[in-house]
Amino acid sequence: MARHSMKHRGRKSLAGSIAVMLVVALVGFLVSTNIRVNSSATVSNDTAELIEQRVAKVNELQEQVNDLSAQVDKLSSAASSDESSSSTNSEDSGSSTMLPAVEGEGVVVTLNDSSLWKNNVGSSGSSADIDNYVVHQQDVEAVVDALWAGGAESMEIMDQRVLSNSAVICSGTVLMLQGKKYSPPFTISAIGPVDQMMQALADSEAIQIYQQYVAVYGLGYSVQEEYLHFDATPAILTSLKYATVIKDDDDN
Repeated sequence: MARHSMKHRGRKSLAGSIAVMLVVALVGFLVSTNIRVNSSATVSNDTAELIEQRVAKVNELQEQVNDLSAQVDKLSSAASSDESSSSTNSEDSGSSTMLPAVEGEGVVVTLNDSSLWKNNVGSSGSSADIDNYVVHQQDVEAVVDALWAGGAESMEIMDQRVLSNSAVICSGTVLMLQGKKYSPPFTISAIGPVDQMMQALADSEAIQIYQQYVAVYGLGYSVQEEYLHFDATPAILTSLKYATVIKDDDDN
C-alpha cells in the first residue's frame, strides 16, 4: 500500500509541474502579446503625427509657390509694356504663372448623397444597392461638361479652380481633386452667362438621368444663381504629361 501511495503522489507532482509550466507559458504569451499591441499603438500614433507634419509641410510649400508665382507675375508685368490678350477664357493664363482672381454672376450646382440608404440598405445589412444612393464621378463630370457647354468662363469645384489639367476622381464617397479629398455635398460653381448655363444643365442627358435617381433614391441636386468670387491660384498645380508616338519595329 505504501509503495502504491508514493507512486500516486509522484504522478500528482508531475501533473502539477506540467500545469505550472502551462500557466507560465500562458502568462508569457499574454505579456508578449501586450507588448506587441502597445508597440503597434505607438507606431500608429507616430504615423499619424508624421502624416500631420507632412500635410503641414505641403501646405507651407503651397503657400510659398503661390507667393513666388505672384512675384513672377509682377515682374513679368513690369518688364512687359506691351500686353495683348486674345484669350476668350478667363482660365487661360497666357504666359502668367497665376490665374487672376475673377468675380461675376454665376451658377452654383450642389450634388449630395442620399440619406435614404440608411433605411433601405443599412437596415437589411446589404450594401448591394449602395451605388444608387451616392454621387459618382460621372455625375460631377456631367455638371462640369454642361457648364462649359453653356459658356462658363471660370469654374471651381469645392474650393479649387478648375484648370486645364484638373482631373475629377471619386474613390468611394470621397472626391479627390488636385491632391485634396472632399466629402459630399459637392459644389460646382461657374461664372458666365447664367441663362445659357442653366439651359445647358437642363438639356444635359446625363443630368436628366441623374435627376431620375434624385426622384427615386433621394440624391441631392440643387442649382442656384449667385454672384461669385474666385481667388487667384497657380495656373499649373501638377505637371502636364503628353502622349508619344510608338514606332513600329519596321520603322528605322
